[in-house]
This record gives sequence, C-alpha cells and structure tokens, in this order.
Amino acid sequence: MPSKPVFEVYRDSASEWRWRLVATNGNIIADSGEGYTTKQGAKRGIESVKRSAPEAEIIEE
Repeated sequence: MPSKPVFEVYRDSASEWRWRLVATNGNIIADSGEGYTTKQGAKRGIESVKRSAPEAEIIEE
C-alpha cells in the first residue's frame, strides 16, 4: 500500500480515462465521477481538485 494518498489514472471498461484518489489504507476516497476522452483531461481534473479542495467548505443539511 502507498505511504501517502495517491491519484491513480486509468482506463475504464468504456475506454474512457478516469482518476481516483486512494488513501494509504487502499480505500478509494474520491473519484472523477466522469470519464475523460484523453489521459491529459483526467490529469487536468486531478489538478483542478488539488487546487480547489483546500478551500472547499463543508455544508451540513
């Protein structure tokens, strides 16, 4: 298992690119939720999450 969380980029069964964030215990804690046509598109999605997440608020309903 990884010593720190990692983003994995992979092709799904429809040959679309996706990403997932895997915790140190091996659990998937986030995923792209959509497929991308290119690997670069998936990597841009990761970068967007990395930039946005520190400022994300928690909303309780």
